[in-house]
Amino acid sequence: MSSLQIRDQKTDHLLTPENSVVIIIDYQATQVGSIESTDKYRMVQNTIALAKLAKVFKIPMIVSTVNVKTGINGPTIPQIAHEVKDLPFYDRTTINAWEDVEFLEAVKAAKRKKLIMAALWTEACLLFPTLDALKEGYEVYPVVDAVGGTSAVAHKAALRRMEKAGAQPTSVMSLICEIQRDWARSETVPGMLGVLAGVGNGVGLSVGYNQKP
Repeated sequence: MSSLQIRDQKTDHLLTPENSVVIIIDYQATQVGSIESTDKYRMVQNTIALAKLAKVFKIPMIVSTVNVKTGINGPTIPQIAHEVKDLPFYDRTTINAWEDVEFLEAVKAAKRKKLIMAALWTEACLLFPTLDALKEGYEVYPVVDAVGGTSAVAHKAALRRMEKAGAQPTSVMSLICEIQRDWARSETVPGMLGVLAGVGNGVGLSVGYNQKP
């Protein structure tokens, strides 16, 4: 039971806490309420888990909203806002976040080429920045079970388009395992289990039952 030496966290071809950034876009009441491609509760739970994962492993996060300052939309829903309350929110009027100056500056300031991205809707606010980021040489990892579209058809078509352009779809469960990587890295195991307990599936439920109060 001997693990290999930890690979360089900045140059590893897999996702690590030191080579990636988590981007969360437009988890607002209007957008969440309009999702038809997946179970909204599980989607929100998985997005919360994504934010918690970033916090446990100290992965930079960028959070953006659309049309809050204009008064058209409300802010990020409280369940997710609670997890990112200490971060700046980049509010936009652009549907494509990549066309917002402040958002784009925040992404470039992170100086990381691997973008773990969740956004609503899949067919718009996830698709467009993903295509632009890929065009500029970034690697994009759409978190498929933390996103949703206005229909199953729209959601699936957008994922196909992104993947064809070079995006690498992932899931919250896969991310938890990829970021943790080794149970012997004991310093993050308690936090990782806490994240896992909140994932919207049977594994998360089972882990949650076994968490100490």
